[in-house]
Parts: sequence; C-alpha cells; structure tokens
Amino acid sequence: MTLTLAQANLVIANAIEKAQELDIRISVSVCDAGGRLLAFGRMDGGHWGAGYGSLGKAVASAGFAKPSGLLAERAAAPIMQGIAQAEGGHIFYAKGAVPIFSGGVLVGACGVGGGTGEQDEECAGAGAAALKG
Repeated sequence: MTLTLAQANLVIANAIEKAQELDIRISVSVCDAGGRLLAFGRMDGGHWGAGYGSLGKAVASAGFAKPSGLLAERAAAPIMQGIAQAEGGHIFYAKGAVPIFSGGVLVGACGVGGGTGEQDEECAGAGAAALKG
C-alpha cells in the first residue's frame, strides 16, 4: 500500500486539529516511505521556517521507520551525519515526527514543526492516528 493524497491530507487535518487544541501554529509534512513529500500544510500564522523542520523530521522518521526523536541522541555519529549528507542535508534528527504503517508495512511519515519537540510529536501522532481504523 502507498499513501494517497486524500489520506495525507487527512493526516494533516488531524495534526492541525491537535495543534489548535494546544494553541500552537504548526507546519505539517507527510512523506511517502522513501521520504519524498506527498502533502504539506502550514497553519495561518505559522512560522515559515517550521516547514523545513517538519519535512526534515518526516524524512528522518520514514528513513529509519521510527519516531524522529529517537534518533536525536545519535545525530552526531559519523554514520548519521553521512546519511544526512547523502540525503542532501534535508534530514533532521529531532523530536516531532512519527512513521505511518499500514498492515505492518512502512508507508510514510508525518512530521511537524512549530511547537516544542513534545508538542510537535503529539500533533504528528494525532495526524498519523487518523489512518488507524
């Protein structure tokens, strides 16, 4: 299975709904299993730079099939730096993204920027949960 645009937009809508509950302004990126952007949304009033963070975290989460925050402590390791360079420098090893699985298979990731790492991950988790049924 692959993520559809409709599913990606549902993930974004749910992440934004959680951000509204938390009273923060976020950017949300949904990428496919290969880390390529499928859909993006930025809330009114959201900082433009958060978009880069949301995508970089989503790429990290998809690339390693785990929440991006779990990669942060290893970010300075030579292998992690090499992967980031090989990917083009767009990968961020910071809290705020979760992988999306379907039937146990990685299909993408949701990354969020704009709040604290904890808030971003909470919003990303809420977005990804939209596809669980």
